[in-house]
Parts: sequence; structure tokens; C-alpha cells
Amino acid sequence: MDDLETLRTALLPEEPAQDVVDRSRHRLRNHMLAGGRRRRVRPLAIGTGLVAAAAAVAVVVATLPATTPAPPPRAVAPVSAGQAILLAAAERAQAGGGTYWHVTTKVGKDVWEYWTKADGHEWYRGAKTHGKAVLQPQVRPFRMFGSELTLSEIQALPTEPATLRSWLTDALARSGESPGGHRELAVLQALISLVTVVPAPPAVRAAAFRAIATHPGVAAAPGGRAVDLPGGGSLVIDPSTGAVSGASMFLDGKGTPVESAAGDQYSVSAEWTDDLPA
Repeated sequence: MDDLETLRTALLPEEPAQDVVDRSRHRLRNHMLAGGRRRRVRPLAIGTGLVAAAAAVAVVVATLPATTPAPPPRAVAPVSAGQAILLAAAERAQAGGGTYWHVTTKVGKDVWEYWTKADGHEWYRGAKTHGKAVLQPQVRPFRMFGSELTLSEIQALPTEPATLRSWLTDALARSGESPGGHRELAVLQALISLVTVVPAPPAVRAAAFRAIATHPGVAAAPGGRAVDLPGGGSLVIDPSTGAVSGASMFLDGKGTPVESAAGDQYSVSAEWTDDLPA
């Protein structure tokens, strides 16, 4: 043996024994077999979960109540043209508002105006003020059925049409007035006052418009803006704002507009505004 062969023999380990080789091969085979079994079991476990989930869904679906059939549609009463004008005015009135309740009253050649704030302060313009709006020294009460209403009471009026009508009917009974068979027309007059001369807040005005719309005999006048009321009264409404641009101010027991001594009819227009003239 030369020197290189001697060195190679000294550095390289001896070949492993046969039993060591056999054991290593046996462990490797068992590892491969075990790995193969795990790969086969895993899809089976997932498949079992899917079957269980599907069964659970089937149980839930089976226990859901049957769908209840939708109720048949209710019949809706037709709305006349006059009612449509009033209901549109109610929508505009409810969305409106302002600092001053501005009322303009006309009879013949006479014209006078009021601007009323929610706190009761009021400005008046007429022939005696020579065209200027003048602050009034005292708070002016508002009347309905011959009874005085404070601004606080007006602010607290019902904002639901049927409730407002009931409140007015009870107030008429408490007032002691006897309109005879014309109680409904007296209540109608009060409703007209709430959208004209009385500084009612927007929600109350809207309720009054809706209550007027339920009154029998309401009809649209030619032109599409005026509403004829029973007994000859009328309301002229600006559809874009809900402001009353003309109205029969006073109605007698029969619902007929009151005329002045000269035969002229009273009329009134009203709106909420933020403008006060100088």
C-alpha cells in the first residue's frame, strides 16, 4: 500500500454494518407508509365535515316557517283636485318658517299689515302709519270663537289634523257660542284662521291645511290654485311655497264671506317671512 492509499484509509470511515442499513431502510419505509396514510385520511375528514354541515343546513331549512302570503292591497280613496292643492300646501307649510308672521288684510281700498314675532312683538302698517311699519306698544291677543288665545297657546296647538279638529270643536263648546247646525262651518272658519290671521307655527298650519282637505265640499276652482269651500269661502294658495295669497277672511254661520257696508269682501293673505320693512 503506497502513502496515498494509507492516508485515504485513515481518513474515510468504515462502511456501515448490514444491520444498520436494514434498520434505516425499515424506518424509511414505515415513514413513507405513515405519510401516505395521513394524506388519505385528511380528505375523508374534510368530506365528513361537509356532510355534517349540509345536514345542519337541511335541518334549518326544514324548520323555517312557511312564507306568509302578502295581504291584499287596501283600497285608497281618490283625492280630488281641491284636496290635492291643500295637501301640497301642507307639505310646503310644514317645511317653511320664518321670523315674522306677515298678514295683509284688504277690504275695498283699505289695506293693513301685521308682522308678528313668536315672542309677541308686532309691527303694524296701514293708513295711519303713512306706509311705515311701526312697532306696537302692546301684545295684541288673537281671538277664536270669541275667546282670546295667547301665543304660547297657539304654539302648543295639536299638529295632527284629527286631533286639531277635535281641539277646535271642544274649544267651540267651551266658548259658549251656539252656531246651531253650523258647528262644522265654525270649525272650518277656525282652521282658515290658523292658515291666515293667526301666527300658527309651520306644523300647526300644515295640520290645519290637512284638516281643511277632509272637509266635505272642498273643490278646486278654475285655474288650479284656488280652493272653493262650502258656503262660498275660498283659499288661494301659492303651490311653490304654501303661502295663502288670498282667502275669505270671515265666514258667517252659513259659511258665507262677510261683506263690508259698501259690499266689499274681506280678504287676507299670510306667510312666514324673514323680512321686516323699514
